Amino acid sequence: MVSGERLVPARFQPPLPLDRLLIPVGTAGAGDQIALDVLIVGAGPAGLACAIELARLAQGEGRDVNIGVLEKAEALGEHSLSGAVVNPRAFRELFPELKDQDFPFRVPVTREAVHLLTTHHAPRIPVPPTMHNRGNYVASLSEMVRWLGERAAALGVNVFTGFPAACLLVEGGRVAGVRTAATGLDREGRPLSSYMAPNDLIAHVTALAEGTRGELSQAWLASQGVTSENPQIFALGVKEIWETRLPLDTIVHTLGWPVPTDAFGGSFMYPLEPNLIALGLVVGLDYRDAALDVHELLQRMKLHPLFRPYLEGGEMVEWGAKTIPEGGYYAVPARRSGDGLVILGDSAGFVDVPSLKGIHYAMQSGIHAARAIFAGLKASDLSAGRLAEYDRLVNASFIMKDLYRTRNMRLAFKDGFYVGGMKAALMTLTGGRFPGRKIAMRRDAETERTLTPGASPGITPDGRLTFSKVDGVFKSGNTTRDTIPIHLILGKDLPAAAAEFYAHMCPAGVYEVVQGTLRVNAPNCVDCKATDVLGPRWTPREGGSGPKYKRM
Repeated sequence: MVSGERLVPARFQPPLPLDRLLIPVGTAGAGDQIALDVLIVGAGPAGLACAIELARLAQGEGRDVNIGVLEKAEALGEHSLSGAVVNPRAFRELFPELKDQDFPFRVPVTREAVHLLTTHHAPRIPVPPTMHNRGNYVASLSEMVRWLGERAAALGVNVFTGFPAACLLVEGGRVAGVRTAATGLDREGRPLSSYMAPNDLIAHVTALAEGTRGELSQAWLASQGVTSENPQIFALGVKEIWETRLPLDTIVHTLGWPVPTDAFGGSFMYPLEPNLIALGLVVGLDYRDAALDVHELLQRMKLHPLFRPYLEGGEMVEWGAKTIPEGGYYAVPARRSGDGLVILGDSAGFVDVPSLKGIHYAMQSGIHAARAIFAGLKASDLSAGRLAEYDRLVNASFIMKDLYRTRNMRLAFKDGFYVGGMKAALMTLTGGRFPGRKIAMRRDAETERTLTPGASPGITPDGRLTFSKVDGVFKSGNTTRDTIPIHLILGKDLPAAAAEFYAHMCPAGVYEVVQGTLRVNAPNCVDCKATDVLGPRWTPREGGSGPKYKRM
């Protein structure tokens, strides 16, 4: 890629493979068929909250409801990653009999600080009103998911780990379940001795809780022509867990460096216990520098005087990456329900960027989905009309009220850090009424990129404070076999400029440019979904592949 060359990623992104993601019930190729009343795809906070609330409602009325939860990770929590500072509101509603100290949180937030970073300095600034966290808790999402999974199983919910949902089964306009991904295929897709055929799971209603950039959710919304006022936009977060010698007692957020001023993002540093911290950097995927590399920015950031004293002499024990839906109120689909289907959590875009919160919204959406589904089961009616109750519940809840109040704050930063900051301040002062209209956005992939020499210089990892992408993948616990088929669909006629862009964009080193040609290292993938936002399409792969997070 030569200096000044311009690139629009959308021109090289293949279309969503609807023919692979939506297939008729009875299509040949499946092994066993399993019948359920309710199938939940994804054992994250949204899916498990839905399963727990539904099981409790059924038990409360003496009804036998067969609930199944599919999870693509080999074990619960292994694909779950978030900051995370958690608002306990949804936990309290789901478990009214418990106290906050019974929940799987690490420490309460007692002190917080926000810094505006420059290359060498970190002046402290007032905490924005949307970011106040008193009453919230620092936690590990993977630990919370394991805790929720135990409670779901105790209620009789069937949790199937290591089974990705590869496609939706449809019958006319109705969703009838899913087909799982086959396992034991070689790189060319030929069966090995360990081959296992996919299974069909048939259900009266399917709840999609796939997390960020859900593939089946995208396919269903596209097939139904369901849109949103703005397209969904995303950020990429790269996170590390450190065992440290120096304790941290304050949750720290930063703005500014090393994120370019024409991009949106910031960092966080949270105490999990006296000598264990979570550290990460998040950057909006509408950035304009084609050579920007979020993983490298995080490595450079750790050398800053604000962070370095905590990390020196410590050990990086875990690494991970994940995309985050950032479009807010205007990017939530017009409806999240249909004939035999509901969409929950991050797959529906229930994230409030100004407050840095999504977990309690995901869980609350799962609770509302369970109530709508249970009412439909009792009425023997799981049609689109009946399940529209889920949308009504969500629309009347604090989920959409919160998103509406901050509806334009993230969007304001499309004009850059300083202009966006001034607009966001006015939005805060006016309760979201300024500017009185929707700020229009475009898909991240439609943002034009330009190579800016020196804007994102490489860094030579020292193996103590800074690490390569290969080091990061190792620390994610990824043990995906080398012969796994490539699950990423590339566009045709890919130019060298796009190949180089993908190599910088991917935090796990999945893409390399070797002698001007793009090389795909599919086993490195940690399912962050950045590739699906900006480049090759991500499709479900063999169960149990990918990262094995423990404390993310």
